[in-house]
Amino acid sequence: MDRWTEIELFVQVAETGSLSRAAEALNLSNASASRHLAALEERLGVRLVERNTRRLYLTDTGQEFFQRARNILSDLRDAESDVNAAALNPTGLLRVTASLSFSMHHIAPLLREFTERYPHVSVHVEAANRYLDIIDNNIDVAIRTREYEPDSNITIRRLGETRRVLAASPGYLARHGFPKGLDDLQQHKLLVYLHANTPNELRFTQVATGEQKTIQIKGLLETNDGQIVRAAALDGMGILIQPSYIVYDDIVAGRLVPVLEDWDLPHLTINLAYPSRKHLSAKVRAFIDFMAGHFAKMDYERKWTGRFAVY
Repeated sequence: MDRWTEIELFVQVAETGSLSRAAEALNLSNASASRHLAALEERLGVRLVERNTRRLYLTDTGQEFFQRARNILSDLRDAESDVNAAALNPTGLLRVTASLSFSMHHIAPLLREFTERYPHVSVHVEAANRYLDIIDNNIDVAIRTREYEPDSNITIRRLGETRRVLAASPGYLARHGFPKGLDDLQQHKLLVYLHANTPNELRFTQVATGEQKTIQIKGLLETNDGQIVRAAALDGMGILIQPSYIVYDDIVAGRLVPVLEDWDLPHLTINLAYPSRKHLSAKVRAFIDFMAGHFAKMDYERKWTGRFAVY
C-alpha cells in the first residue's frame, strides 16, 4: 500500500507542481507527504524531484518515471472502473446446470426473458441427470433437489418444495383400473426413475392418519431420465413416480391422472447451489434473483405441494 501511495503522491506532485497541493489531494499531512516522496527516491536510488525555495521541478529521470507512473495509475483506475461496472451490470458467460427435466420445464422457457433483461449475459445450460461438481466443472449455478451440499464451499438458496406423485394416463387406467391401496401397486406396471433416492423402495405416509408404510417395487421401465418416464406414462405404458414440478401441467390438463392421493411420498426441496463467495458476480446474482422471483410469482411451492382432486 505504501508503494502505491508513494507513486500516487509523486504523480500528484508532478501534475500540480506542489508538494502541499499533492498532499491535500491525497488527504496527507505535508510531513507525511515529504516522507513518502523521500522513501520513493530512497527505494529507487535516484533523485526524482529537485526543490528550492522558489519552485519544485522534476529531474530528467523523474520526468521519465512520471510518464510511466501516470500511465500505470491510469490503467489501474480503468481496471477498477471496469470491475465496478461488471459488479453492477451483469455480463459474461453464465454456466448453469440442472436435470434435463428441470432444464426443459423451468429454465429453457425463461431464457428469452432473462437474456432480454440482461443482454450482455450469455447462458450455457449443462443438462445432466447427475450432480456435477460445481467447482471442478466451473459451474456458476446448479439447481438441485437435495437438502444440503456436502461441500462447505457451496452456498444454497431454497427455491421451493415439491411433492412426488404417482400418475398414469387415462387410457392406462381405463385398461388396468385404479389401484385402491398400496398393495395394488404390485399388480400394476410401474415406470421408475433410477436417480431418485432408493428408486425401488417407496416410503409412504398416510395423509389422514400419519401411518407409514414402505413397499418394494420393480419397474416395467427403469431409466435415468425423467422425460423418458413422462413420455412412457403419457403413452399409456404405466404408472410413474415423479416430482410434481415435472407432471403438474400434465395433470392439470388431464393428460395424466394422479392415483393414491391419500398417501404421500417424501417431499423434495429445490435449491439453487453456487460457490460461496463474499462478492457474487453480477451475472450470478442476477440469475439467482431472477429464478427466485419467478418461483415466487408463479406460486410454485403451493401448487407443487398441494393435492390433486381425484375423480
